[in-house]
This record gives sequence, C-alpha cells and structure tokens, in this order.
Amino acid sequence: MNVDERMITFINSFDKGNSPFLEELEQEAKRDYVPIIRKDMQNLLRFLLRLQRPVNILEVGTAIGFSAILMGENTSNECKITTIEKFEKRIPLARENFKKAGMEERITLLEGDAAEILSKLQGSYDFIFMDAAKGQYINYLPDLLRLLPVGGMLVTDNVLQDGDVVESRFAVTRRNRTIHERMREYLYEIKNNPLLESAILTVGDGVTISVKQDVSNTGEAGEYHE
Repeated sequence: MNVDERMITFINSFDKGNSPFLEELEQEAKRDYVPIIRKDMQNLLRFLLRLQRPVNILEVGTAIGFSAILMGENTSNECKITTIEKFEKRIPLARENFKKAGMEERITLLEGDAAEILSKLQGSYDFIFMDAAKGQYINYLPDLLRLLPVGGMLVTDNVLQDGDVVESRFAVTRRNRTIHERMREYLYEIKNNPLLESAILTVGDGVTISVKQDVSNTGEAGEYHE
C-alpha cells in the first residue's frame, strides 16, 4: 500500500516490544522469509486482546506459531487457543515453538484444510483471528459467524492486498483477480451483514475488526431499540 513508511517507523518506535522469545522468533521468521504479522498489527492485536479479555480464541492460519504465542502472552493463563494450519512443513515448527514458549498445554493446533475443520467445530470462540489464504476469507465467514457469540470479536488481517483491493480488477494481475474479487466481496459482507458491526483500518496490510451483534435488539433498518 502507498503508506508513508517514515510515519509507520515513527509510530512503531514507541512499541514496547514482545517477550525475548517472540523477538527472537520474529528475527528467525524474517531470516527464513516466513510471513508473520507486522509490528503495527502486533500492537493492535495486543491492545484488542487486553480490551476483549477472551477465554477462547480461534486462529485461522498458524504458520510457525508467532501470532498464537503473542495472543497467549497477552491473555490470562485460563485462555485457550485453537489454531488451524494446512502447510505441512510449518506444522512441526509451530508445535516446537509452542513447546519452547511453554504453551503446548494452552494452544491446540488442528492440522488440515481450514474450511473442513471449521465446518466441524462446535462451541464458541469469543475472539477469532483470521490470517490465512485471503481468497478463502469469504468462504470461511459463515462458520466463523456460527462460532462467534454475541459480543465476540473477529479480527481479519491482510484485507487490502498491498493496495490492490482499491484497483480495478483489470489493473490487477490475472492470477490475483479471483482473490481481488473475493476480498472485495468479503469487505462488503462484513460491513453490511446485520450480525456484525465492523471497521476497516489501514493498519499493516489492512485489518478489519468486527463485533457480533444481538439482532434481536435491532430494527429492520439497523436502528437500536432499548
């Protein structure tokens, strides 16, 4: 995206940082070209976790476990985290990192296709963090809404596609047009779905924050009634 990098660097300079283990893991990820959430997204996620105080977290997209561990470090010891990953090469790395961080008892890693796993999950998760295949966000949404209780928060990373989402589909490379179309559909849905109150922010590569609403307390036009 066309964002002033000097401003981002300035803002991130106030970051209090993560634990030594996460700082080291971030450096390893950069060295090995493993994508993890950006500094400004880390700051926002920490803030939202302290605000929401979740007891059950669902993450879609584990990678090497960086964000799951960050969430574990910024929630109570009673908070349980379930995370989903399909890429086989990263799964053992994530498990090893959970063990090194002392969180193997708090974090459950489910291996396989997220769509299949989500369709079988039961119960509820009061905080859901989605950072997976961008072209699948819209397909995951129905199950995420089913698993999210009223008052629960859905946070979705990488929704602006480095600015491509604002371009015409013909200005996007052919191989990215399906993702471009589906991401626009996802953004429209979360902003217009009566079950959600959502904000789209230009943090990192774009993030949405959605809170599930109690539709029994809303009128047809979305007007709130006491």
